[in-house]
Amino acid sequence: MEEEISKTKEENQESKKSRKKLIIIIVLIVMLITIMIISIIFSLLNINNDKILNGISILGIDVSGLTAEEAKMQINDAIENRFNDENNNLILKRNQNETSVTANTFNAKFDVDQAVAEAHNIGRDGNIITNNYAILFTNLFKKEIKANLYLDEQLLDNTITDINSKMKDAVMESSYYIEDEKLTIVNGKAGYIIDKEELKKDIYEQLGNIHTNYQSIEIPTIYKEPDPIDIEKIHNEIYKEPQDAYVEKNPTTVHPEVNGVDFSIEDAKKILEEEKEEYTIPLKITIPKKKISDLGEEAFPDLLSNFSTIYDASNRNRSTNIELATKKINGTVVMPGEEFSYNTVVGKRTLEAGYKEGTAYIGGKVVPDVGGGVCQLSSTLYNAALLANMEIKQRKNHVFLTGYVAASRDATVYYGSIDFVFKNTRNYPVKIVANSKNGVCKVSIQGIKEKKEYEVIIQSKVTSYINYSTTYKDDPTLEEGKEVVEQVGANGCRSEGYKILKLNGKVVSQTLLSKDTYKAMERIVRRGTKKVAKKENTTTPTENKPQEDISNKEIENSQSSTNQQVQQNAQT
Repeated sequence: MEEEISKTKEENQESKKSRKKLIIIIVLIVMLITIMIISIIFSLLNINNDKILNGISILGIDVSGLTAEEAKMQINDAIENRFNDENNNLILKRNQNETSVTANTFNAKFDVDQAVAEAHNIGRDGNIITNNYAILFTNLFKKEIKANLYLDEQLLDNTITDINSKMKDAVMESSYYIEDEKLTIVNGKAGYIIDKEELKKDIYEQLGNIHTNYQSIEIPTIYKEPDPIDIEKIHNEIYKEPQDAYVEKNPTTVHPEVNGVDFSIEDAKKILEEEKEEYTIPLKITIPKKKISDLGEEAFPDLLSNFSTIYDASNRNRSTNIELATKKINGTVVMPGEEFSYNTVVGKRTLEAGYKEGTAYIGGKVVPDVGGGVCQLSSTLYNAALLANMEIKQRKNHVFLTGYVAASRDATVYYGSIDFVFKNTRNYPVKIVANSKNGVCKVSIQGIKEKKEYEVIIQSKVTSYINYSTTYKDDPTLEEGKEVVEQVGANGCRSEGYKILKLNGKVVSQTLLSKDTYKAMERIVRRGTKKVAKKENTTTPTENKPQEDISNKEIENSQSSTNQQVQQNAQT
């Protein structure tokens, strides 16, 4: 009996447990269904919402409830205001030196589009459960999204290199240069270099913050010994085999000569064994057999321009100067992009170089000067260069008008201060062919015509004249009442020079080359002040006539002599 009662109790207990389990299961099922229903309803409510969820920010800017476009506009405005704030520069410091930079220094840009897309996708890029979880999480705990910052690495590296080069205690690596057939190697010195990666990291961190003022950065550095001199590397860098100038066809390319350069590595190593600041190593220079100036019509088949002026061949000093300078420039080849300097090619005009004393314009007067006359060649070359459509880099007009070219078509030179320089802006090298003989100074420019070849016209226009004045000088060596013209006066002017380009007979451009002013040459007359004792007049008025003729003749001779001087060229 007791056993049956006990068994019944156990059965009742089991039954209660089963009912409890069933109730729990039912409750869980109901809860799960409820959650699912709520999630479905929650998802349905957000499925058509195209705005960013609550609690999301980008670069510290709250974008909750904004569309993607609204968020981009708000963030970009904040970035622009930050980057254009002139009062908030980033200071890079080291010792007493400071460098100020801004985000614009490195063309800084944030990837706003990617950040906004990431923000917009939260609660949309998963299943119902994960999306709802994301929605609840951002509402409760917020979410900050970073926008990637991009800087121009080349500009960043250039800035760091520039700062490094200005450091007084920067490491100095060994260097070398070639001069006068000698290789000079400069030994390096230990010092500091900037820790590039560490500094870049600091700069990115500072520029990535668009809300608070930038904090100055103490530039991180590393102590470094200079790299040892690598003589094999230097040899490989400067070694050259001699190469003759030649012309390559289809397409036509003119190759200039290349001098051979070499040195003994073993001899150099012995020189480097000594501890010195500088080492000098002799070079072996091999001149090629054929230079570019030796190339004939193959390299310079076309006449691009020519210009001539006339000079007085009977004036031996002046003729000698012109002819010497002409020989200097004759055959000179100017490569594309290269500049021709008259003073560099012609050199200093000295008696030792063979130049004679000619005439020059100095201090507003025609005076003797060594090398007088070489300006006629520079002016002739100036016109030839213009007609070949070269770019004029340096040119200055004379003080007074010259007799061999029109106003605004001259180019004066004076060694050490005034030069004439033009640049070969054509696609091929050009060769200057110059000759001065029998009173004719001629300059031609040879080269290769281009597909589009312009006809060049040079115009000179006088806009106004400047009248000369007369100055009288008392001369105690000249009899009272007599006058001698020391310098004939000549009017000056203001003028303009123009270059006109024509293509197929039509004007395509007109360029003002220069506006020039030429001073009037003062007329100088010497008046006699020497007292002469009076003598009895034993001649008739008719007999006095020859004396008057002689005086007039003196003046005419003086005027003729001075006029010749004015027509001559001068150095200044």
